[in-house]
Amino acid sequence: MGVTALLLTLFTPLLGSFAILLTDREQHKAIRMTALLVSILTFGISLFLLPAFDATNPGMQFLVSKAWIPAIDAGFRVGLDGTSLLLVLLTTFIMPIAIFASFTSIGKSQKEYYTLLLFLQFGMTGVFMALDTFLFYVFWEVILIPMYFIIGIWGGKDRIYATLKFFLYTLVGSLLMLVAIIWLGFHAEAAGMGFTTDLLKLRAVGPALGLEAQQWLFLAFALAFCIKVPLFPLHTWLPDAHVQAPTAGSVILAAVLLKMGTYGLIRFNLELFPQASADWAGPISVLAVIGIVYGALVAMVQTDIKKLVAYSSVSHLGFVVLGIFSLTVEGIQGAVIQMVNHGLSTGMLFLCVGVLYERRHTREISDYGGITSVMPRFAVFFAIAMFASVGLPGLNGFVGEYLTLLGAFRSPYLNSWTYAVISASGVIFAAVYLLWMFQRVMFGTNDNSENKHLRDLTRAEYWQLVPLVVFIVWIGVYPRTFMQLSELSVKALVGHVESFTISKPAVTLNAPITRENQKNR
Repeated sequence: MGVTALLLTLFTPLLGSFAILLTDREQHKAIRMTALLVSILTFGISLFLLPAFDATNPGMQFLVSKAWIPAIDAGFRVGLDGTSLLLVLLTTFIMPIAIFASFTSIGKSQKEYYTLLLFLQFGMTGVFMALDTFLFYVFWEVILIPMYFIIGIWGGKDRIYATLKFFLYTLVGSLLMLVAIIWLGFHAEAAGMGFTTDLLKLRAVGPALGLEAQQWLFLAFALAFCIKVPLFPLHTWLPDAHVQAPTAGSVILAAVLLKMGTYGLIRFNLELFPQASADWAGPISVLAVIGIVYGALVAMVQTDIKKLVAYSSVSHLGFVVLGIFSLTVEGIQGAVIQMVNHGLSTGMLFLCVGVLYERRHTREISDYGGITSVMPRFAVFFAIAMFASVGLPGLNGFVGEYLTLLGAFRSPYLNSWTYAVISASGVIFAAVYLLWMFQRVMFGTNDNSENKHLRDLTRAEYWQLVPLVVFIVWIGVYPRTFMQLSELSVKALVGHVESFTISKPAVTLNAPITRENQKNR
């Protein structure tokens, strides 16, 4: 059942996109409903992965391996562990909400729009399932096409600039990753196993490389992934893309696409290059901490609600990267659950901004005020999303941030409490800019006459927001439901890194330490 559910979860959106292509472009309702039903069906199918998944098995499950290009041993190899399972479920959960949110906001070229959305879902799901470096690269690049057109055609007035910037940033990083994939294949051939792109085979090749080769390959992969995260100072494409994208594009970008970068750091950098990961843990964590503080400070001075939420993503994803490169069980577990948390809370924030924008057609904070008096139900949902993003205990954001900070504090690789302490200031700053924004928009004096007759949430908007609230509260109150899925795979990953760590993982890159000394730290 697991393998069947895996393949159907991957290919159902692709089949749905073909079905829409065969539909008459004037049948707008049929096109919208086909896209929505296909995405809901995909989510339902993906839920069958849960009872089939063995949480006591830290390895890959539901493995499928079919020959594709024998000359380079590239194959259709897919499977899931606990980490990728959570992200696949996040993808299938977010897509119906994003598609439903498009019903009232997208009027032109609906056939092409919904085709691209389902094709985008196919690519994103494939990234999280791929266990072949060549296949992973194909899915990674495939995603650029629909996202380029979604922003470029249905975006705001500066959409062309934003989409070109997004495309070029991602493409540059991807090309270096392709070079690294080819290099790994040749190293596998030199090691006697033949040229291969099988990720499970390469998991034995990567750690056996010399430290210098690991360093270069680590940097090639890390650049591609850090651009996608995005990690400071590679973040400048994100605010433009978020602001110009339609609401559904912003939701998908925040909820899923950014997680491809952090997932790649776990799946490739940590698994294939454990020694280099330990060596670079300190410098990359420094960039993560800078991103946390910088993103929060820049968010404070924004006058555009959507740009404020975009910069909050730079800050929140800094916590995820910090957790990953703490190289501790607590830190990586926190990073994995925070990927899910950020997708839910920030996705909901973008939906709320979209609700306001459809009514007022402005995102300037100064154009609002006193919205609570005319949209009280909306104010409740906006407050929940805002408090979840702040990290209020009892809501999902608190769990991930707490664990990432705990992991950074305990990490023998970072070897300093300053990472955790400085990062914790990001939580305070988040409260400042989000509460300030909420107070200005939802309370205060309603001076603008256009704000006095706004319609409260519609039934369709309730259907978009209520499912997100359910999971925001669920994870905040009882996170074990979700964290137990990835617990053993994270422990296995940390053990894998520790077993190959032979040099002191801090800013001083070449000072060797013994395993016994590392334990005593």
